[in-house]
Amino acid sequence: MTDRLNTTSYSREHDEEVETKLRPSSFDEYIGQAKVKENMQVFVQAALGRGEVLDHVLLYGQPGLGKTTLSAIIASAMNASLRVTTGPAIERPGDIAAILNDLNEGDFLFIDEIHRLNRTVEEMLYSAMEDFVLDIVIGKGPGARSIRLELPRFTLVGATTRIGLLTAPLRDRFGVIHHLEPYSVQDLQKIITRSAAVIGVEIEPDGAEEIARRARGTPRIVNRLLKRVRDFAQVQYDGIITCEVAKSSLDKLEIDKLGLDTVDKKILRAIIEKFGGGPVGLDTLAASIDEEAGTLEDVAEPYLLQLGFIQRTPRGRTATRLAYAHLGLDGFREQAQISLAEVL
Repeated sequence: MTDRLNTTSYSREHDEEVETKLRPSSFDEYIGQAKVKENMQVFVQAALGRGEVLDHVLLYGQPGLGKTTLSAIIASAMNASLRVTTGPAIERPGDIAAILNDLNEGDFLFIDEIHRLNRTVEEMLYSAMEDFVLDIVIGKGPGARSIRLELPRFTLVGATTRIGLLTAPLRDRFGVIHHLEPYSVQDLQKIITRSAAVIGVEIEPDGAEEIARRARGTPRIVNRLLKRVRDFAQVQYDGIITCEVAKSSLDKLEIDKLGLDTVDKKILRAIIEKFGGGPVGLDTLAASIDEEAGTLEDVAEPYLLQLGFIQRTPRGRTATRLAYAHLGLDGFREQAQISLAEVL
């Protein structure tokens, strides 16, 4: 039993070590997001030259594009420490007060999913971000009094997948706002090549390209696919990831040539086959395939919209002609149109 527990602990520590190595640690190692990287390097150099803290930074974009990694690189370039937390983890005003009071001069505070901050907590951040002070109310009723705490000058880096849910007062307090775009196949190939070298697997250029094409423009996904394809290459082939090995492995994982997985296809088929192509509401669609509405909206839907496979309308989601064609359901679409015409 002891040996088994020790093995599990070692495996977890090893995985964490590998994940850490896969993350770039400097602007030079960071691949992609060229414009964002270029601008941030200018802002960092300017702040260092003036001897000031960097303005607060807001990074937004779909999950897995490297917002956390980029924040760590920015903090490192500023020779600063980074404190990491998430919006849902900060439940009470006392939580954010404790975090802010524990910061040192020039530190970075990274808040992931910042759009999920409690409104009371968010309001406390206003004065902290703008004036580096914290106003705390002690007591209740007529005897309540306010205490102002001076805070060290710090940089808040917020990350969100849904910038539209941020309130205007919070959004306006960020001096730097950048949108992270999905990665090109070429940039993902570079990431795969670097990651393959880190984890010690041999990969051919066409094998890297095949994985990159199915990674939905996302570094997090491309690294995950690389590790799974490595497993197939190790067990069922000669350990080298070629184009054929990559294709065969990803087909077994049920990830098609555009990167759609089983959940994506369930969404499209539900809209087409259960709801006549739409429109259908998000909650109804989620219930029909036994998935969380949040998962559909934050994870699957952005990529399906990007491909042009679905559309959002005031009445709900609809499938496009591209979705029918990709799933080989053009005949189903035509038949549905004929049936509707007969009813009308």
